[in-house]
Amino acid sequence: MIKLNPHTAEKLAKGVIWTVALMVIAVLIFIIVFILYRGLSVINWEFLTRIPRRSGREGGILTPIIGTLSVTLLAILIAMPFGIGTAFYLAEYTKDGILTRIIRFCTESLAGIPSIIYGLFGFIFFVQILDLKWSILSGGLTLAIMVLPTLIRTSEEAIRAVPKTYREVSFSLGGTKWQTIRKAVVPSAIRGIVNGLILSVGRCVAETAAVILTAGVSLSMPKSVLDSSRTMAVHFYQLVIEGISMTNAYGTAAVLIILVFFINVVANMLINRFVAKGR
Repeated sequence: MIKLNPHTAEKLAKGVIWTVALMVIAVLIFIIVFILYRGLSVINWEFLTRIPRRSGREGGILTPIIGTLSVTLLAILIAMPFGIGTAFYLAEYTKDGILTRIIRFCTESLAGIPSIIYGLFGFIFFVQILDLKWSILSGGLTLAIMVLPTLIRTSEEAIRAVPKTYREVSFSLGGTKWQTIRKAVVPSAIRGIVNGLILSVGRCVAETAAVILTAGVSLSMPKSVLDSSRTMAVHFYQLVIEGISMTNAYGTAAVLIILVFFINVVANMLINRFVAKGR
């Protein structure tokens, strides 16, 4: 077995890590550039503001855009208080015990369930048993359950990463538990919490299996959360799998990438503004 000098071994390890990281970045850039190259030429005002016709072969993607935003927003609004609240409960109000271990075990179990199983559960429970039909509400509730593990785990890690000295200083100045959380913990953990929200939004936007079984595939304009609607990911899937229009499929994928990028940029701007005010 060849023994390397520690300094040489460290350089070699750094080289391997940088090579792997650059390969991942290169693959990501290639996928994005490939999709945008094929799809940007399709995007225009009519494509973004017209309702799809002939199963998406003609027209635009207005209803899939509205469906995507509606289902995602509803899912995040439902999941956010439960996910972040559970994270603060685990990180700030409990010690390691049976209840804490049970909650973490359930969270990890939920994180490992395939999305199609969430879709099947949502179809049986929300669509059939609760009789919500294929609707934005059924899709939003299903996606909210699906992203809960991501929100809980990322938020808890962000909260636990806040130095204990912040809490100790707050308590020494007479601050209550809630004041300490609100004034010391939240401003320090907000970036990690919002990153968890962004990951959840990305998963909601890109989901297909769970949404098809709960929100449906309707191309008509939804009038309420009880109406069925097709998301852009589902629309892209239908266009490709049925061979309807690869041109519109690339355009839909390009809009999806731009939407996710826009959400990330806006979220980071809001975080920086919040942190600046806190200082």
